[in-house]
Amino acid sequence: MKNFIYLSIISLLVSACGGGSDDPETPKNEAPTVPTLVAPTDNKLCVDNTVSFQWNASSDANNDAITYRVEVAKDNSFSQIVKTVEVATNNTSITLDKNTAHYWRIKATDSKGLSSIFSSTFKLYTSGEAVVNHLPFAPELVEPSINLVLTTATATLQWKATDVDATDVLSYDVYFGTTNPPTAKVSENTSSTSYAVTLEATKEYFWKVVVKDNKGGETIGQVWKFKTN
Repeated sequence: MKNFIYLSIISLLVSACGGGSDDPETPKNEAPTVPTLVAPTDNKLCVDNTVSFQWNASSDANNDAITYRVEVAKDNSFSQIVKTVEVATNNTSITLDKNTAHYWRIKATDSKGLSSIFSSTFKLYTSGEAVVNHLPFAPELVEPSINLVLTTATATLQWKATDVDATDVLSYDVYFGTTNPPTAKVSENTSSTSYAVTLEATKEYFWKVVVKDNKGGETIGQVWKFKTN
């Protein structure tokens, strides 16, 4: 009987002290939403090389404070980053080299260190007093996507390119092969933004596009790759 009484008392004490699992769980931290780029608009020719960047503010489900990392590069793969800025507002001004194509993107990070993915990439060209012709922007990959594994015997290489000089006529040289970087020029001065190639099984292929305008401007694109099985 005494043992029963002792057990009853212990059970009451445990219950009174919150021995159960009724404590609310700490909310899981979530990354901020991805910023949306606003200005300069994509393909913008900026007359002033001190550029005002603007984007739509991100939101955070946990109401954490947000900072933004702005990256500006001279290539669309961001291997040549020239400016990196951390700000708490959704705008900033950055001074860039004149007469140069630039690419920019942003990601948001909360006060706990969790980041969104990077935004889409916008392009701009900083003008200068003596410039008559602006170089084309670097070509952008359409397909096949990087590291894609193809099961077909043929493929169509596709890309897109732009130039801030709206009246310029663009043409393309295509390099394709199994060496990195590719050295075989398989198409020259084509106006098409696609090129069909024949493939062999179990190979890794590399390709790049050189964009040229009708005023002598030329921009070499990055190397893209895919495989066959």
